[in-house]
Amino acid sequence: MDIRLISQDRDLYKLCREILAEIPGQEWTVTAVDSENGDGDSALYIWDFQPKTLLPEHINGSPSKHLFLISRKDLADFRHQTKAAETNILLKPVTRATLSAFLGMAVSAHEDRISAANSLRADRDEILQCLIQTNLKLQEYDQDRTNFLARAVHDFRAPLTALNGYCGLLLGESMGALTDNQKEILQRMQNSAKRLSRMASAMFQLSVGRQVKKRSELQPADLDECLEQALHEIAPFSEQKRISISANLEPCDCQLYFEPGEIEQVLVNVLDNACKFTRKVGSIKINGYPFFWDRRKIKATVAPETERRRQDNDGDPNSYRIDIVDSGEAIPEEHLSGIFEEYTSYSGSRDRSGGGLGLAICKMIITQHEGHVWAENTEFGPMFSFVLPMQRAEPAETVDNVQKSA
Repeated sequence: MDIRLISQDRDLYKLCREILAEIPGQEWTVTAVDSENGDGDSALYIWDFQPKTLLPEHINGSPSKHLFLISRKDLADFRHQTKAAETNILLKPVTRATLSAFLGMAVSAHEDRISAANSLRADRDEILQCLIQTNLKLQEYDQDRTNFLARAVHDFRAPLTALNGYCGLLLGESMGALTDNQKEILQRMQNSAKRLSRMASAMFQLSVGRQVKKRSELQPADLDECLEQALHEIAPFSEQKRISISANLEPCDCQLYFEPGEIEQVLVNVLDNACKFTRKVGSIKINGYPFFWDRRKIKATVAPETERRRQDNDGDPNSYRIDIVDSGEAIPEEHLSGIFEEYTSYSGSRDRSGGGLGLAICKMIITQHEGHVWAENTEFGPMFSFVLPMQRAEPAETVDNVQKSA
């Protein structure tokens, strides 16, 4: 069996040889070339597609014999060149597990074609088996990735815990007296270490969330304290760009229950995102208020200022809402619905998703709190909002009445 690799990547050539060496079956040879203009005599062609790659005509006559490794940004150029309706495509960077699954099925399919008629039913079964085997390999790879993340997070926590402990030791002045400036610096170091520890844990939870469900440990907490700490953490960045930040959290009649560290992380992530995409001498406004949240709506769209109070009368407040509006550029409408999804990015210098990590962590945390988070464009600028459901406590006089009647 002859396999031809059209690529200048020697590491890819080595990877193909290693994978094929592990596949039992007939003898094979793999040849790496810089370009291919032949008539298609090889059993399988592996194309390391580049934007300027010219594809020969024989590809359209036998698409099943070709496997294309393509970057997502080059898909449009590739589809413009080829007329084949069905092509085998793997997106770069290609993992060993995925490439192994496809090559294994390609070798097996070639051996079957030698001994049996190439019928439509056989092709259909081959495609189905290829999908099944590929899915299995991807699941195995995902499990290996999850195990690696678990070990990495564990390794991160040890030095972070030590750093946090040393900062606490110094702040306690057991090693000697400190000036006010030294205390402030150490406090910031300690807060940053705690933030990094929370981020590492959130990254792990983001990866294994579908397999291991985590319930937030809700407790009576103060949003003002969370916001104050979040503003303290992003202060160096906002001060560097001379961004003015105003905050107004209206009092809530009901006690809010949430994990302070997690909600603080949500505020830090959103504020950090706002600072990144707000120009110098810009502004960020933070408003918090009791709100009636209709769970049937995907997002509780409402203007951040005057129109809000008029629309609040739709029902008694059942949640507390935070709006963070910055003076940055508008978010493209087609990306508003997916900006909080993990591992998503719409590219470009104004990409608010940040690769799908910080905002995806926000969505995960708010969802665990049975709340909702979303983004929208307003006349004042992009607005990121989230709601936390209220939990009303039973009035004290009701309890007294029950005791008296008993």
